[in-house]
Amino acid sequence: MDDTDDAESRGTGFRARQLGSLLERDRLVTLLGVTRHQLFVHPRIPYTSHNSAACLLVRLGPGVDDEALAARCRAFLRGTSAPGADAGLCLAGADAGGGVAAFGQAAKRRVLTAGEARALARRGGLRLDPVTGDGGGVIGALAAVGLRAGGADGRFLWLRGLRELTGTHAAGALRALAGIEDVRTLDGRSVPAAARVNAGDWPRPVLLGGRPVLLVEEETDDTADWRSVAREIVRSR
Repeated sequence: MDDTDDAESRGTGFRARQLGSLLERDRLVTLLGVTRHQLFVHPRIPYTSHNSAACLLVRLGPGVDDEALAARCRAFLRGTSAPGADAGLCLAGADAGGGVAAFGQAAKRRVLTAGEARALARRGGLRLDPVTGDGGGVIGALAAVGLRAGGADGRFLWLRGLRELTGTHAAGALRALAGIEDVRTLDGRSVPAAARVNAGDWPRPVLLGGRPVLLVEEETDDTADWRSVAREIVRSR
């Protein structure tokens, strides 16, 4: 989903987390994660603050079909998007193809059009819905799906238990606590499962190899072996 906000409203990331919570409450899905994806910033692209889009990874509940899910998502976006926002929605299966992933990468480098997004969605059999305004958010919505499917872009805004995670824990315990599947240094080394990791006050795993990975650096005191990297580093991903 993309383009849900204005300068005075809550951002698309917040709305994505809110939508995921509502979908779980209504037993339509099990929410597995919410990721944020940074797109190209250019004067020709209308955006509120950072030009980022969000993607929810979900497992459909028993008996729930795509149409029921799409209808609930559209209703949510119509009800919560800011006046003047051009919200767009994309629904795709976990097997979204390489063309969608390439579109997501292109959306990080150049200006794309809604026509290009619609044409690709038709070829791939994806549901791509303009919801409010002129629906220009379909570009970012499709890009977010592509980048999530590519498995190596963006950061997690939500994993079960993540936003409550504080303090120091063994690296191997972070999967059960907050869905973090690996803990790595910036040069790509996985830290041992028994290593003590200080989650800090803003732990945000990044998407690497299709998995939530917490990036760490060496701790400078004896309270832990590693600490979550500064938010500026995570935000640059």
